[in-house]
Amino acid sequence: MSEVPTSLSYRPCVGIMVLNKDGLIWIGRRSDAKNKIDHGAWWQMPQGGIDEGENPELAAKRELFEETSIRSVDLIGQQSAWLNYDLPAELIGTKWGGRYRGQTQKWFAMRFHGEDSEINISPPDQEIEFDAWKWARKSELMDLIVPFKREVYRAVLQELGTFAADT
Repeated sequence: MSEVPTSLSYRPCVGIMVLNKDGLIWIGRRSDAKNKIDHGAWWQMPQGGIDEGENPELAAKRELFEETSIRSVDLIGQQSAWLNYDLPAELIGTKWGGRYRGQTQKWFAMRFHGEDSEINISPPDQEIEFDAWKWARKSELMDLIVPFKREVYRAVLQELGTFAADT
């Protein structure tokens, strides 16, 4: 396995921890991981790139809608610092044209106050990010998350996890 090139920069990105009224966290299973051996651990919270000049909070709401069709949310918190993760070396050439080593993310916590029927992970005019979704307990999240993103998720849960149910 080759090393991650440190000369590459991080792609600016947002992450969104969506919590329902019971404090459960929305996660989706990545649709591009169907052929991965550990497909069961390729879940994540919504996330996506920040367009040039875009406000991160607005980017978070845009990405959330593009990936899930969710609009019924209120901002309840945000991560105090940007968090970085590196892609596995074998993915660097296949993601984002090989221009980035990973992502730097600003995370937001949002309370979902809509109905589950609002959620649509297969919108007709968007790239399909997820092939399944569910509400997860904070305690089960780390076992489900894409392995190379787990350190970021630990930091998110440490700071924003107070909004989530413990069980």
